[in-house]
Formats: sequence, C-alpha cells, structure tokens
Amino acid sequence: MLRTLNSPAHRAELVERLARLDPDQPPRWGSLTAPRMLAHLCDQMRMTLSDESLPPIPGPTHYPVLRELFLYALPWPKGSIQGPPEAFDADPAAWAQDLDTLSKLVDQFLSLDPDRDWPNHPHFGRMNQRVWAVFSHKHFDHHLRQFGA
Repeated sequence: MLRTLNSPAHRAELVERLARLDPDQPPRWGSLTAPRMLAHLCDQMRMTLSDESLPPIPGPTHYPVLRELFLYALPWPKGSIQGPPEAFDADPAAWAQDLDTLSKLVDQFLSLDPDRDWPNHPHFGRMNQRVWAVFSHKHFDHHLRQFGA
C-alpha cells in the first residue's frame, strides 16, 4: 500500500511515531542528532510550501524509471543520499516547539490547493501535491527509522 501524508491514518501513525522519539536518542546511522533531524523535516516541509523551486541536483533520480523506483518501490539507502543544503537551514529549537512547527507545516501543506503550481524537488524534479505527499511520508519514515521510531 502506498503511504502518503494525504491519508489521515498514515499521518496519525507518523504523529504517534514522532511522539515516541527521544531528543537524546542516538541515530542508528548517519550524523544527524534527533533535534537536527526534526529541524530538517521542518525545512523539507517548508520546501513543499515554497513558491520557488530549488535548482536541480544532478543524479540518477532524474531518470524517470529510477525516480519512480526511489519514490514508490525501493527503500532509501541509509545515509548515502545528501539532501539539498536548503533542507538543513533551520537550527533546532526546543523539542516541543519543533514538533509543533512540523505539525503546523504538515497542516499547511494539506490545506493548499492540490492543483497549485508545486515546486520542483532538487533530486526528483517536477512534483505535484500527490507526489510531494508520498515523498514526504517516505522521508519522514526514513528518518523515524533512523532513530528507532
């Protein structure tokens, strides 16, 4: 089953997993701390809400078949994909504040017109609301697994 932020059940599961996170939990892989990871998820959601696309980052995900595999079929590699620098802009705030910010950003994403002109993703190119919702769920899941949630 395709997991997406557009599904209330899938969002509820993510919220429950986020609530289980411990800000002091060490990562299973990678160098992010839990607070830095939460700020990173907020930055990623801000990218979805932007009116401007970031410049493309060359790589295999720009090939249509590989893009589809990475978005819909394959698990993401642990720690070997580097996101755009803009996805690491925000410094962590208080843990509860960042959890609240992430929740509000998801709500804002869901409130936008699905037919609006959505920004391109630097790795995956042109994305509409449905694709951003799938990508975002997969991205959240990847980092929640990174911290055992």
